[in-house]
Amino acid sequence: MNWFTLISFVGATAFVALATIAIVKKMKKSEDATVEYFTGGRSLGWVVVGGSLMLTNLSTEQLVGLNGAVFGDQNLAGLAWEAMAALAMIVTAAVFLPRYLASGFSTTPAFLEKRFDKTTRSITSGFFLVGYVAVLLPVVLYTGSLALKEIFGLDAPLWMVAVGIGLLGSAYAIVGGLKSVAVSDTINGVGLLIGGLAIPFLALVALGDGSLTEGVATLYRDKPETLNPLGTAESSVPWETLFTGILLINIFYWSTNQVIVQRAMGAKSLAEGQKGVLFAAALKLIGPLMLCLPGIIALHMLDPNPACASSVSSDLLCIQKNDQVYPALVKHVLPDWSLGLFAAVLVGAILSSFNSALNSASTLFSLEFYKGYIRKDADAESLVRVGKIFGSIIALLSMIIAPLLAQSESIFSYLQAANGLYAVPIVAIFLMGIWTKKIPASGAKLGMLVGFVAYTAFTIASIEGLHWIHFYAISFALAAGVMWVVGQAAPKSAEAIAASDALDPAPVDMTPWRHLKATIIAILTVLAIIYVGLAAAAQ
Repeated sequence: MNWFTLISFVGATAFVALATIAIVKKMKKSEDATVEYFTGGRSLGWVVVGGSLMLTNLSTEQLVGLNGAVFGDQNLAGLAWEAMAALAMIVTAAVFLPRYLASGFSTTPAFLEKRFDKTTRSITSGFFLVGYVAVLLPVVLYTGSLALKEIFGLDAPLWMVAVGIGLLGSAYAIVGGLKSVAVSDTINGVGLLIGGLAIPFLALVALGDGSLTEGVATLYRDKPETLNPLGTAESSVPWETLFTGILLINIFYWSTNQVIVQRAMGAKSLAEGQKGVLFAAALKLIGPLMLCLPGIIALHMLDPNPACASSVSSDLLCIQKNDQVYPALVKHVLPDWSLGLFAAVLVGAILSSFNSALNSASTLFSLEFYKGYIRKDADAESLVRVGKIFGSIIALLSMIIAPLLAQSESIFSYLQAANGLYAVPIVAIFLMGIWTKKIPASGAKLGMLVGFVAYTAFTIASIEGLHWIHFYAISFALAAGVMWVVGQAAPKSAEAIAASDALDPAPVDMTPWRHLKATIIAILTVLAIIYVGLAAAAQ
């Protein structure tokens, strides 16, 4: 990395930090320290909500992991993750968000206490925290460190890069709270959209020997089958999983996951929250250009020699591992002068996911466990202080775990498969809690246990010919089925149902967005056109 690259990287990163400080100072500030720190003072507009949602999700585990999966599949089956994400965000805007905001919840598990009991809420919060520490945070640090090392040729151990990123991300989340996280996410999101879309554009130009149109024509002419969005049985996402586990995974992530939904909970009104969520859903429709297309382009530029080295022809890519595809393509097509700026964009994406998870973990621990069990009379300042301490501890743990993930064959598959251990029981109780009011707390706990045990058993004793994504659907069906049976055999009393329906005064305006239905229809229409168009092109 030369001096110009280093200076441009530091300058761009510093600009985001200074701009974040300036914007946050001008925003409305809540008198309640916990509301201010954990929900951004409920002052976030739709642009900030949508931008933060998008960038919290869009990070190196997506750029590196999903492009690597598409490259390995040799088709666009991975598009399903983005398509189902848009559908799940529609569910969030129309179904989940009104319920969360109606009682002013600061955490998603708070809904479960209202519907079931405090123990169910705490168990769910525990699942989330374990997932953040053992899966999400280390994966973000690992993929971010790998991308930076590969693209910029950093001569430093992976753990050292991970620690550097972790310390920088901790500063945003632990010191600034949700408001600074959301604002910095939005600023970084602009850079990521520009930089992320520049990579496939430049790669197509390189593929077409200087001509964008020729590069696009090459994709259609030489290997049209790679454009097929419906995966085969050997793909990372077989087509039939679209009707089983894929949507459930995404509903868990976009509708119940504290890291994601916390941004929408900080909206200043229901309408602003719904606009923000659907804005992010619309952005998901262009997500495949950054998350899938580079992997397809790389298939046309790969050096066929399995023993290729860095000295191969400049017209070809040298790949030994799928997760190296995106970093190699970026290094291949970006001009030297832009490397520092792109590094800042990547670091911004990494920090977004990392600091968002840290802030949400701190929120869960402080509000669910510290105030719920350890010190019930804790004041707002104490809760914020404890949240910062807890965030520091799990940041350190994630820095220790991250380098160990280098042994994983596919980091994206690892991420999604590991998520199932806690995602299945969580999504089951949330969906069943919304669908019916009859299920008692005992049924929710039994359902979570069945979902966890079933998914664990499927994972350990893998069934030949049954894709792991189907494990989600089967485990979910078993958990939901058990809950339904308990609800029929020993339903909640009418008094208990009435108590769970009682709402506290909403802290924000609960008027729905008047263009909600029209926007949903527009998103679904564009999504259908994308699938039909790509399937036709692959013929």
